[in-house]
Amino acid sequence: MILRRKIVSLLLVTALCMGMVVNAHASEISETEKKAEELEQKKQEAEGEKQSLVDQLNAILAEMDETKAKIEAKEIEVREKEEELVQAKIDENDQYENMKKRIKFMYENGNTQFIEILCESKSIGEFLNNAEYITTISEYDRDMLVEFQHIVQMVAEQEETLKAEYAELEAMQNSLIAKQGELNELMASKEEEIQKLSDDLGATRDRLEQLKKAAEEAARKQKEQEEQAKRAQANANISSGAGASVVTGNGTFTHPCPGARVSSEFGWRDEPIAGAGNTHKGLDLAAPTGTPIYAAAAGTVSIARYSNSAGNWVVINHGNGLQTYYMHASALYVAEGQSVSKGQNIAAVGSTGQSTGPHLHFQVMVNGTPVNPRNYL
Repeated sequence: MILRRKIVSLLLVTALCMGMVVNAHASEISETEKKAEELEQKKQEAEGEKQSLVDQLNAILAEMDETKAKIEAKEIEVREKEEELVQAKIDENDQYENMKKRIKFMYENGNTQFIEILCESKSIGEFLNNAEYITTISEYDRDMLVEFQHIVQMVAEQEETLKAEYAELEAMQNSLIAKQGELNELMASKEEEIQKLSDDLGATRDRLEQLKKAAEEAARKQKEQEEQAKRAQANANISSGAGASVVTGNGTFTHPCPGARVSSEFGWRDEPIAGAGNTHKGLDLAAPTGTPIYAAAAGTVSIARYSNSAGNWVVINHGNGLQTYYMHASALYVAEGQSVSKGQNIAAVGSTGQSTGPHLHFQVMVNGTPVNPRNYL
């Protein structure tokens, strides 16, 4: 008896420990699920940031294409302006040469004062200043030379402006190229971050799956331990009240309650029982509460529990489609799954469930159909 109680205690402690394991798994599962959610959120944020970088990169590429088109257009303008400058200088030079020819003509015709001024002039500008005092120079030549000089100066300034704009565009393009490089580096870094988050998320989900399987296994083992503890507790409690085996009569079955009075036969009855009707499926044996109830034959206990209608009841499976029912007991001395012998004390008479007084409802079932118990006693 003491050994059985120790076994029950050990099983209860084991079940409690398994419960703690289940709780620990549940806590770790909750933490792992939270970590998985955080990683998923971080991954989504990183992917959003990556998309933002992609948008920025696409905008820069579009701007680079636009700037490249502007640079190509500006190159054409610079080349055209260079050609204009060349032509303007040629026109200036031609005008200067023509003017010198006319001066030579005047010299050859005896105008020595003009040639002296020409020889003393060190530049075209100085020549023009000196020439203002010489009335022999054609007003037309002088005006044309000044005009060509202005054209040369204007075209040169325009060329410089275009070159400055071209340089500015090139600087802008170089800046865009540098930004493109920076964005590419950020993209690569963000992709590495996303990959790491994906790896961590995958590992966390794998861990979560393992934890769930472990929790399910722990819950299953806990349930098994609790069932074992219940059965052990039931066996321990049952053993304390059971009496010795008793076999009576000459029938196939021993009498389940020797000395009891038959209070209701099998079959039709005039006074129906609420919930049971006029058909009585068994044999009612009236006896004082606590009177021993014996197994009619050897078999295995299929049911040993409480029912609202049958009260405390026992069902024994004898094999070959034969079972016996024992209802309304005040106490049970056997447990489900237990093997019992013929005449073993399995319960005590009572009035539990739907009962009008202490008695044993003894029922015999053959292939699922109730038969008259007297045929077996």
